[in-house]
Amino acid sequence: MNDAIRERLFALFPSLRNLPAELAQRLERESVYIEAPAGTVLFESSSPCQKFPMPLSGSVRVSRTGANGRELQLYRVAPGESCIITSSCLLGQNAYPARGIAEENLTAVVLPRSLFTQLIEQHPPFRAYVFNLFGERLAILMQLVEEVAFRKLDQRLAALLLARGETIHATHQSLANELGSVREIVSRLLKSFQDQGILELGREQIRVLDPKALRAIAM
Repeated sequence: MNDAIRERLFALFPSLRNLPAELAQRLERESVYIEAPAGTVLFESSSPCQKFPMPLSGSVRVSRTGANGRELQLYRVAPGESCIITSSCLLGQNAYPARGIAEENLTAVVLPRSLFTQLIEQHPPFRAYVFNLFGERLAILMQLVEEVAFRKLDQRLAALLLARGETIHATHQSLANELGSVREIVSRLLKSFQDQGILELGREQIRVLDPKALRAIAM
């Protein structure tokens, strides 16, 4: 690990600063810097979980595919964050129950399972970081469960579009994946919104024309 990578790692993951000598030496010796282009599958459902990645740049999309083939996005992992499914699988020595894909070009420092476990056991700041993130992600996942169970798809789509801003660069399929639906249904809803003058559809682009009407649908 060179100086630039080390400084980037410590800036994004300050819980790794001021490690005891033994852990600091293991971090230098055993951590691995990786680069993965957008679209790289980082882990698959049922694959073994052996490493703990810490993103330095780019993002990871974590999703789960149901028996019906529909994909539901669970959350994204940004620089300075970690994947709680990975943490859970490492701690429980379980296989992955979901899929992780590099959404953008990704750089990360990866720790082996044994070093991750030792950091959890012996370095309280790192342990607090991991478990605090568990709490934050759990709240997000509970919100996702509530939306899927109790909100209509048109409401969820409207809310998603509002959260993305005036111009959204996305395919109908990627929106469907994020909502846990299928492309055909999302396309019909988008066409309906367009017919109502709420938005304008382009090639892999959506422009919101009437955010007030979209907010009314999302409520």
